This record gives sequence, C-alpha cells and structure tokens, in this order.
Amino acid sequence: MRTLGIDPGLATLGWGVVETHGDAATLLGCGVIRTAAHTPLPARLLQIHTALGAVLEHHQPDAAAIEELFFGKNSTTAMAVGQARGVALLVLAQAGLAVAEYKPTVVKQAVAGDGGADKRQMQSMVRMTLRLAAAPTPDDAADAVAVALCHGYTAPFVRQVALGRADR
Repeated sequence: MRTLGIDPGLATLGWGVVETHGDAATLLGCGVIRTAAHTPLPARLLQIHTALGAVLEHHQPDAAAIEELFFGKNSTTAMAVGQARGVALLVLAQAGLAVAEYKPTVVKQAVAGDGGADKRQMQSMVRMTLRLAAAPTPDDAADAVAVALCHGYTAPFVRQVALGRADR
C-alpha cells in the first residue's frame, strides 16, 4: 500500500509517501509545502491546493492519512491551520482517496510505541524503521512520514476487524 501522510500547517505543510508491504516500509518521498506569511490567505490556500495536487500526481498514493489538530489556547493559529487542513482534505477527496485521520498520540504510539514520545524519539524511530541514514527534514516532513507509517501499520488491522464483523 502506498500512503500519503500529511502534517497540516499553513506556513509549512509536511507530506510523506511511504510504501508498505507487510512489515517492510520504504520511503518514496517527502517534503514540505511552504507559504509566505505576507501572502493573502486565499493565495496561500491555493498554493497548498496546487502543490499537494502535484505531489498526488507524482506519487499516485493508494490511501491518505492526515494528523488531527490539537491546539491549546491559540485560536488564531488553530483557525489558519484548520483552513489549510481543509484544503488538504479537499485535494484528497478530489483525487478520490480514502482519508484516515489520526490523533498525534496515536501516531506516536504506532511509530514509537509510546503515545508521549518526543520529537527526537519519533525522528529516530522513523529513521530506523525506514533504514535511513538520517531522519527526514524538516520536522514537518518527518511528522508526515510518521503519519503515513502509522496508517501503513493500522489500516491492515482495521480492515481485518471490519471483515471479521462483516462475517457475523
């Protein structure tokens, strides 16, 4: 299964494409889509839409996964990131992809075995899992790769559970 993982953001949206076959995983590509703070919001959202569409066209994923948002007190940031996340969901829907959404703690649990893992632990596990010389950079790209890995690990189990329920 080829999964596009997304770490949503307005200034920096991370993406990563991982191919999984059983227990084996391979990184096919990752990066970030950056938008400039001085650019009007509609233009920034269009830039995300266009660039993410190009990523989809180039990598042809079978599935997509996106991290859910969690914000404590900064509602302005939450609104802007939420709008960028909405554009990402739109692009994925336009491509006809099924989209899974994961809480940050679920991604950390799936990839590092600890829902409270810090950034350094996550990057180390992504690097080791994918047999890379160094963790993907910047952090947003590494986070997106972790989301893709999480889905690669989780989706087969969820599918088996659904099939088991369908047999009843």
